[in-house]
Amino acid sequence: MAGHSKFKNIMYRKGAQDAKRAKVFAKHAREIYVAAKSGMPDPDKNPRLRTAVIAARGVNMPKDNIDRAIKKAEGGGGENYEEVRYEGYGPGGVAVLVEALTDNRNRTASEVRSAFAKHGGNMGETGSVSFMFEHMGIVEYNASVTDADSMFEAALEAGAADVSSHGDVHEITCAPEDFALVRDGLTAQFGEPREACLDWKPNTTSAVDEDTARTLFKFIEVLEDNDDVQRVSSNFDVSDEIMAKLNT
Repeated sequence: MAGHSKFKNIMYRKGAQDAKRAKVFAKHAREIYVAAKSGMPDPDKNPRLRTAVIAARGVNMPKDNIDRAIKKAEGGGGENYEEVRYEGYGPGGVAVLVEALTDNRNRTASEVRSAFAKHGGNMGETGSVSFMFEHMGIVEYNASVTDADSMFEAALEAGAADVSSHGDVHEITCAPEDFALVRDGLTAQFGEPREACLDWKPNTTSAVDEDTARTLFKFIEVLEDNDDVQRVSSNFDVSDEIMAKLNT
């Protein structure tokens, strides 16, 4: 298992408790609020808001919660969130990117730096690890929606850069500027994707052993538990055998 998105999905399936679900919904509500406040409050006229709404639907966030976040932005006032990215090395020297929406940079920076330090990592300067990643649009569909060849043809026609079909998923990647076009083109053919977002995909991965993986996943969980943190990306590579041990 490489990268963070699969780990995130595993953790969401394992952590279905109400408290955890509420925290996930709160993060999506914050992204929707910021997106709606930064542009038109109509998802059809605001690509960032449409992306945020699709992501929220992907975790089964209730429509009322989504509408409430948009209406809050329409009302003006409210919190002013700043987009911040932190970079550094986690346990085992894996590269880690942390994206946050915060109304207090000092608080968030202190908490993220503390998480790095407590788990054997080190928070670096801006640009210290981002060169190891490529910012891209990612659209995922369940493999059951169509066969690999049909998805490949449809994705390339929509403007995607690459398609990877494996296991139970089709993963379509594209340049950030093509994301809305690719996502909407595929949605017209196959319906809403199971996930659609702008993310950081590692160019190379770093293998970690069982002990390091255990510490690393605790570290990522601590970061994701922070109210200000929206997304965590990493270049770890964990074997299926180690994942099986960690999930028992």
